[in-house]
Amino acid sequence: MPGLSRKLPVWLPVLVLLIAMISIQGGASLAKSLFPLVGAPGVTALRLALGTIILAIVFKPWRLRFTREQRLPLLFYGLSLGGMNYMFYLSIQTVPLGIAVALEFTGPLAVALFSSRRPVDFIWVILAVLGLWYLLPLGENVSHVNLSGAAFALGAGACWAIYILCGQRAGEEHGPATVALGSLIAAIVFVPLGTLQSGELLWHWSILPLGIAVAVLSTALPYSLEMIALTRLPTRTFGTLMSMEPAMAAISGMVFLGETLALQQVLALMAIVIASMGSTLTLRRESKIRKVDIG
Repeated sequence: MPGLSRKLPVWLPVLVLLIAMISIQGGASLAKSLFPLVGAPGVTALRLALGTIILAIVFKPWRLRFTREQRLPLLFYGLSLGGMNYMFYLSIQTVPLGIAVALEFTGPLAVALFSSRRPVDFIWVILAVLGLWYLLPLGENVSHVNLSGAAFALGAGACWAIYILCGQRAGEEHGPATVALGSLIAAIVFVPLGTLQSGELLWHWSILPLGIAVAVLSTALPYSLEMIALTRLPTRTFGTLMSMEPAMAAISGMVFLGETLALQQVLALMAIVIASMGSTLTLRRESKIRKVDIG
């Protein structure tokens, strides 16, 4: 719809990103229930295969045309999307979820830090770092973290950073429809890998309903919404806003798992939310929104 993006209010890409985070949290809880049956590689394969089919039906990626300058970012976007999912699921098999999320978040946090230019930008990044440190007390637990699991979480964080940087370039023209091709690239690599590691049970009819739910909540819906936000927000702001992901994971644990938070952790959550809100409210009018129509 030509001209639609010019009329979008400032807060809409932020709202879209929040919905994407909530969707991912719901998908993560479902995915964890499948781990005992098909393992982390199997859940990755199921999620990417079914998610790619859904995205292809919705966006018809064979109609898209990409310039030569967009093709390499698209390739790296797709590979990082698959690698991020694969390594994060591997990490939470041996590392507590909170620690894994904190380590993975080093990716978008690095993007936010290195994209910052004004002093006020660093204030929000530092506030997000402090909030994460006290929400997920690494100082008390890091000596007990499985090293291979921690390495997988850090690898997922590196993929997350590439996903942000390349996603902006790849999705400039086609917006959320780009996710369909990116997911296809990821599926070509990681679906065969996950299938080999999980066996025939992966595609059993009893597994598929949960697999479809995971694919929608964890891939098709949130990545499409993220692409809308990613192509309309500065890299710094997107990276800082993603600091709410671990906070939402903590809230999800309270609601669905009966976990409780200490006062220090509640204050840490508030610091992360303030950092995200501050990053959004201090956007410069002339640079905050990329004028991209939805394909």
